[in-house]
Amino acid sequence: MSNVKIIDHPLIQHKLSLIRNKDTGSKEFRELVEELALLMGYEVTHDLPLEDIEIETPIGPTTAKIIAGKKVAIVPILRAGLGMVDGMLRLIPAAKVGHIGLYRDPETLEPIEYYCKLPMDIGERDLIVVDPMLATGGSASAAIAFLKKRGVGNIKLVCLVAAPEGIDRIRKDHPDVNIFVAAVDECLNEHGYIVPGLGDAGDRLFGTK
Repeated sequence: MSNVKIIDHPLIQHKLSLIRNKDTGSKEFRELVEELALLMGYEVTHDLPLEDIEIETPIGPTTAKIIAGKKVAIVPILRAGLGMVDGMLRLIPAAKVGHIGLYRDPETLEPIEYYCKLPMDIGERDLIVVDPMLATGGSASAAIAFLKKRGVGNIKLVCLVAAPEGIDRIRKDHPDVNIFVAAVDECLNEHGYIVPGLGDAGDRLFGTK
């Protein structure tokens, strides 16, 4: 799976275990998801281009490196993806944020876009699409397709926990998209939940049922 990166840093795996625990409350869950997004962001942004600049240190002149003006946008898939935005923004504060919301038609089961608000220059930006869970992959695949129709060329998908079925769906529908996850779990159950997973990420983030 050349386009799938499992980020197995000990801090990430430790915090992931905490959010899997059913006894972790919403406040701690939100804080941990934000921290996980921040930690994963280091790996997600490893290929940002650099350029040389000349600066003066307190000791004397030197050539240093800075990010080469690369434009980045973070796009959460509503609603659970919102929990990962602040962590990413702490790492890339100049990034713009778009939002995309989807629901499934109860009869056709096809994903329907109900909300999409993106930066005006979205086609010029590298996109980081965030969603804590990659279960069937249907919503993420549809969101990526909608973004591509709006002229986006470079997209990365960042999730905390994925099922093999979701990864297979994204690799089939969007082989050009790199997927970053903290864990790949066993499978989906009959209700479409990841096993062992961590439950419904949106409900746990926002204290809903």
